[in-house]
Parts: sequence; structure tokens; C-alpha cells
Amino acid sequence: MPEGPNLIMLKEKLQPFKGRQVTAANGYAKNVDPSMLNGNTLSDIKTWGKHLLLVFEDFSLRIHMGLFGSYKINRPVKKNAALHLQFGDEEINFSIVKVQVINQPLDEVYDWSADIMSQKWDADKAIQKLKEKPGLMICDALLDQGIFAGSGNIIKVESLFRAGIHPESLCGNIPADKLKELSNEVIAFSREFLKYGKTHHLGDRLQAYGREECPRNHVAFHKRDTGKTKRLTFYCDICQVLYS
Repeated sequence: MPEGPNLIMLKEKLQPFKGRQVTAANGYAKNVDPSMLNGNTLSDIKTWGKHLLLVFEDFSLRIHMGLFGSYKINRPVKKNAALHLQFGDEEINFSIVKVQVINQPLDEVYDWSADIMSQKWDADKAIQKLKEKPGLMICDALLDQGIFAGSGNIIKVESLFRAGIHPESLCGNIPADKLKELSNEVIAFSREFLKYGKTHHLGDRLQAYGREECPRNHVAFHKRDTGKTKRLTFYCDICQVLYS
């Protein structure tokens, strides 16, 4: 599933369409009538967490890629797209995505301070939310989009390893200074993710995700599903402290 940095990269790729008029639209996506897009101008492109937001004058479209979503720019798809947008002789195709119409102003819908890729990100708010869920495992908290919007499994694994926190630690038992360190690692790695993801060299920067051995202790990583989310996690039980 794409994570916050992936959505920023997609947003940048779509910038040439900003300010242009939709000349044709179709697709099988539920909850949206493609005809409402015809003749409308794409005034802005935003992201929040894992949501791509296409902004028009009177409404916005929220596109969620999910696990299997994909897109093609100026390339046709083999089967009907979930959403096809034509801009003159250029096009965008989204496949296997969820599309939702948002009629309210986006500032009324989204808390930008929860988005790890936003300049309005507020670490203090995130830490307070963690403290309000003392029985929640930190591996689940890092995938909670209400706390860390845009964080996915890669960011979760890397941030926990770099902060030295065991994924099954309970939020209420993690010292305040370690929560602050973890929050900082989430933002620092997300920026690293964005930088190296653009050059397709992110894999070279990963210290834990997909790795076999802990680079600190040179022992095999544990690899198993953790928390209620049951997402695959790589961790070292020597250098990642279990606060339970």
C-alpha cells in the first residue's frame, strides 16, 4: 500500500494537469458520477496521509489507492479504469481505487496537523494521542491514520528500529522522551523515504524493513505479524526495548 511519501510523489507527477479542464471522464468507481467532472477545472492537487485529493471549484475527489490501486499518466489501461480523466490529448487513469466526492471545504474534513508529510504536522498532538491510548501497541499506533496519517508498514518498521523501541511496547509504558524520539524518527525517515524514493534507491537506505540481520547486533531479525493490525514486522529484541 502506498504511504505518505508515495502520495507526494504522485502529486508531483500530476502537477502538469493543475489548472486544466476535464474534457471527458468515465469509470466504474462507485460514489461518483463521471459526468459531474466534464468541463470542470482541476484547481489544485493535495494529499492527506494516504489520500490523493483532486480539488475542483465546488467539490473535491478523494482517491484511496488501497493495497492494489495503480495509476497511469498518458497511457491507456487494458481494462476500464475506476476513474479516467481526459484533459485534451492527455489523460490520467486510476485502477482498483476507491473514489469519494467531498462537498465540504477540505479544511473542515482533514486535520492537517496529523499528516506526517504536512508542514502543519504537530508532534505534540501525536504524542498526546498516544498517551490517550495507553493499552495500544505502538506497532498499531504507527498505522493509526488518526495519529500518523501517511504512515505505513515501511515507516512503522524503520521508525521503531531507529528509535530502539520494540513493536509490541504499549504506548502507556513508553517513556515520554522515547515517544518524542519516535515521533522525530517518523518525520525524519518519511523525508528520507521521499528523497530516495524519487531516485528508486530507497531500498539502499532501509535498515530493518526487508532485512535479514540487525545492523547493530548482527543477529537475525525477528519477522512476524504483530499487533491487532497483523502486519509483518522486522525487529531486533536486543536493541529494541520492550516497554510492557
